[in-house]
Amino acid sequence: MTERFLIWVLLAGLIAGCLAVLQPFIAALAWAAILTFTTWPIYAWLRLRWRLHRVPAALLMVVLTAVVILLPLALIAESGLQNAANIRRMINEVLIFGLPPAPTWLSSLPVLGSTVSDLWNHWSADLESLLAAIHPYLGMFAKEGLHLVITVTDGVARMAVALFIAFFFFLYGDAIERRLRGFLYRIIGGQAERLITITGATVRGAVYGILSTALVQGLMLSLGLWVSGVPNALTLALAGTFFSLVPGGGMVIWVPAAIWLFSMDHPYAGAILTAWCAIGITVADSFVRPWFIARGAHLPFLLTLIGVLGGAFAFGLLGIFLGPVLLGVGFILVEEFSRGAPLAPAAEIHALRHEDARKAAETIAALRRSREI
Repeated sequence: MTERFLIWVLLAGLIAGCLAVLQPFIAALAWAAILTFTTWPIYAWLRLRWRLHRVPAALLMVVLTAVVILLPLALIAESGLQNAANIRRMINEVLIFGLPPAPTWLSSLPVLGSTVSDLWNHWSADLESLLAAIHPYLGMFAKEGLHLVITVTDGVARMAVALFIAFFFFLYGDAIERRLRGFLYRIIGGQAERLITITGATVRGAVYGILSTALVQGLMLSLGLWVSGVPNALTLALAGTFFSLVPGGGMVIWVPAAIWLFSMDHPYAGAILTAWCAIGITVADSFVRPWFIARGAHLPFLLTLIGVLGGAFAFGLLGIFLGPVLLGVGFILVEEFSRGAPLAPAAEIHALRHEDARKAAETIAALRRSREI
């Protein structure tokens, strides 16, 4: 009895130690696993089509993924530097020459138009009152800006670590799959195949749903910016597509664009852009995203919405993908095990095993033929 107790204590200590070591990399490991799993068909196609060995194929997948992620970031950073220079120039002009008079259309707006116009003209005549009004918020803006820079930097660092880990997941993916299947079979027996199937569907549904929604919002944003006449519409739309991975992220692009249109005395274009984005993109962000995920992963609408938002708050950018996946897999497991019956009939399990074995044999045969040619 004492020996068994000591074994359990040692095992618990070993598990706790492993978790402590892996804790800084858990998010990166999860993201690398999701990335590898969702893009594995592309990896297999590259090996088969171009007759690549595992190492160059894995390296090519990591490079392609890095380009897809880093190229938009580079374009966004370049555009951001240009906009920052323009904003700095505008601030200097305001400090030197003061605010221009309020545009004529502002006073014609209902409810608050005349009040805002009078306040604008008061500030344009008395620059010190404007500085006194915004001074209490300067520290908050600086703090939030620093927090945003740190968050983005941390996200990029985690992404780099995840890509490094993904290289080895691609390299040893087949062996990892065999070990995982064997581990699950040891724990839950024939139910393992069904568990792997539904987990895979959940992961793919969540990832494809999030990416599809971001592309839809990017197309809608590009159309709105182009119709309203905003310069650099393509670059801004690309940035909006990237930010649309986060719920409400498109507002970072279209809200300043609408303000710029209003300030340049284009009220109708600003109103059209605001209405288009506030209604269309918000609907896509709030309903189309969960609908895509729920349709691909067969999850409840509310669960996917909570997963996206909660994941973003808990893990940042990576959490947008991790949140729905974790909640989805947990929900499916609870649903399956709560039935009180085997997760799949024996005939279905046998059919799934036979189909997997047939696909594996076909892939191996095709790889051998490509090497012989």
